[in-house]
Amino acid sequence: MPMDSPTPTVSGEDRLWGAAAHLSAFSMYLTGIGFIAGPLIVWLWKRDTNAFAAEEAREALNFNISIGIYMAVLVVLGFTIILIPLLIAIGALIHTFQVICIIVGTLKASDGLHFRYPLNLRLVK
Repeated sequence: MPMDSPTPTVSGEDRLWGAAAHLSAFSMYLTGIGFIAGPLIVWLWKRDTNAFAAEEAREALNFNISIGIYMAVLVVLGFTIILIPLLIAIGALIHTFQVICIIVGTLKASDGLHFRYPLNLRLVK
């Protein structure tokens, strides 16, 4: 099934939980690790009872783990071979990319559509 096609049996509650799975990543502003913890909590809570929300939460979780890995690599490179101002600029770009993807994922899930994040390492199966 193409990822942009509506899932035929997606109820309003399913869409709400799917959108919450993406939006929960914004808890990074409150906790620092919420970008991973938020989708993980939704995935653990809904993986057995809500297939749509579980898929969206897994996708959000994988994306945010990927972003964490990319940022860690960037920090290591920043302290070894790249100048600090360039590190800050690239970090800001990655963060902006993350925020935009989270918003797009939320909007797609609220419409009942599956969303696949770009540059995503699919670590959680």
